[in-house]
Amino acid sequence: MPELFAYTDGACSGNPGPGGWGVLLRAVNGDTILKERELSGGEAETTNNRMELLAAINALNALERPSTITVITDSAYVKNGVTGWIHGWKRNGWKTASKKPVKNVELWQALDEAQKRHQVRWEWVKGHAGHPENERADELARGGMAPFKTSS
Repeated sequence: MPELFAYTDGACSGNPGPGGWGVLLRAVNGDTILKERELSGGEAETTNNRMELLAAINALNALERPSTITVITDSAYVKNGVTGWIHGWKRNGWKTASKKPVKNVELWQALDEAQKRHQVRWEWVKGHAGHPENERADELARGGMAPFKTSS
């Protein structure tokens, strides 16, 4: 049975500013890569955290059927949010512990919905540390941002 991995990353030029997200989806059997798919996109005015979230959402939504997948992100915000904080936010009506509205709530809700039909394991890797798949996701994110950057 092949294993599925999604390497996700977000990028932003300025924060807020033009941003992009990238995903490298990979099906592997042992050391053999069976299939790869790359996704990317971007927005003209956004934040890095929004792009990190959109990468994860798009990775999960790209799967055509319920799957077991490992999502690898260099965003502690996404990993800690989806594996920990989100449970309290939902209990508190999407408010933080200090009763403030959760930032990027619509994206957290979309991520929560996207992962419902899958068995997702979340892993964090250090960004820009030479991890080949994370570096590729970063390239895709920067490519997704490119159409929204204006030359100065």
